[in-house]
Amino acid sequence: MKKKKRATAAILLFIAVFIVSGCSDKNTGDATWALFKTTNPHPAVLYETEKEFAFAEDLHKYVLSFPEIYDAAIITGKKKVLVAYKVKHMKRFGMKKIEKDLKKKLEKKYSNHSFTVSSDYKIFLEAVKLNEHLKDPTYSRKKAKKEFKDIIKLEKERT
Repeated sequence: MKKKKRATAAILLFIAVFIVSGCSDKNTGDATWALFKTTNPHPAVLYETEKEFAFAEDLHKYVLSFPEIYDAAIITGKKKVLVAYKVKHMKRFGMKKIEKDLKKKLEKKYSNHSFTVSSDYKIFLEAVKLNEHLKDPTYSRKKAKKEFKDIIKLEKERT
């Protein structure tokens, strides 16, 4: 009888821990699932002007118009722009060519900006996280600009 009570208590404890841990998941936004599903976050703009928002939206549509690309995270600075994207699975063999073509076309179409283009998942994830931080009105723009520079520096180190 004593063993039966211990077993029942252990099972109840296990169920309680399982339920509590399952309910403790915070809604952290797109960054949590960015590598597993299409997130297509709105472009992030560090210098908030109407012109920059229009440029960012146009750029986002242009990048997604490429048939090989299915998801893009874009962050625009004053003159520097980060374009992180995901390539369709069967197109992954030509990733270097896609990156080269995309960068060339972006620099031709938007010649007054400097582009950092990356298909690296780490860069994509960092861009999505920064994008989510920028949605928070209490998040410092100075901190966001530093994080933006760090992401670009990370991409430059990778190449």
